[in-house]
Amino acid sequence: MIVHLIDGTYELFRHFFGIRRFRKDDPPFGAVAGVLGTVVQMIEGGATHIGVATDHVIESFRNDLWPGYKTGAGIDHALWRQFHPLEEALVAMGVATWPMVELEADDALASAAFLAAADPDVEKVCIWTPDKDLAQCVVGDRVVQVDRKSGQIRDDAGVRAKFGVAPALIADYLALVGDAADGYPGIPRIGSKTAAQLLNRYGPIEDFPAEVLGGKHELALLFKDLATLRTNAPLFDDVGELRWQPPTASFASIAELIGDPRLSVRIEKLKRRENA
Repeated sequence: MIVHLIDGTYELFRHFFGIRRFRKDDPPFGAVAGVLGTVVQMIEGGATHIGVATDHVIESFRNDLWPGYKTGAGIDHALWRQFHPLEEALVAMGVATWPMVELEADDALASAAFLAAADPDVEKVCIWTPDKDLAQCVVGDRVVQVDRKSGQIRDDAGVRAKFGVAPALIADYLALVGDAADGYPGIPRIGSKTAAQLLNRYGPIEDFPAEVLGGKHELALLFKDLATLRTNAPLFDDVGELRWQPPTASFASIAELIGDPRLSVRIEKLKRRENA
């Protein structure tokens, strides 16, 4: 089986701002409908085992580690109002959904990938997000990262080609170069090429000679902690729990509420296909 893990927060942002490029108004649940449509399309295309991770809140334990870490401040209210309805709609649609609070959606994706890859019946795990953090989860060509926008599938070789380091060193790489989206700056005067050179020469930051980072060694280790995705979230006991289930009785009314009743029609067709 192939397990598909979706970054629900990223998809919500993607659809929200995609709609804004083509419309002057904000449909109240337009981004929710867009995400659901994407998931339905995947099921129509043959996907059977799907899990969606969301940020139920933006803040996480990382905000206690670094004061500049990203928060929910500045998120458009029209977008923020769609976070929780998305989770409710996904559950009603029969999709395994993980709303994260202490951890982030990225941690849920990393944990789900770790759990799924441990199952010998799983042929491949596809993590659907372009977020560079998730590159650390790639394992050979069995756990891969898929960028829906560009169509790229990034396996171990793809990660090395893009970042210059192996997936196991991505957290170290991000610690050195920083991640503006997550709110930590990295180590001064270390860019992507220098970071790759240092990591390929010395290995992980813990093995760097003390003088290499000019007194910033502990700061680099802190940033690495921020960049390291947790893989111990207890999301499921068996991969079978990720198999798409028929929708609840409330899904038709939810599809109507979010402005796309056709979703219910498509789901009903899929249910009949499953039962055939």
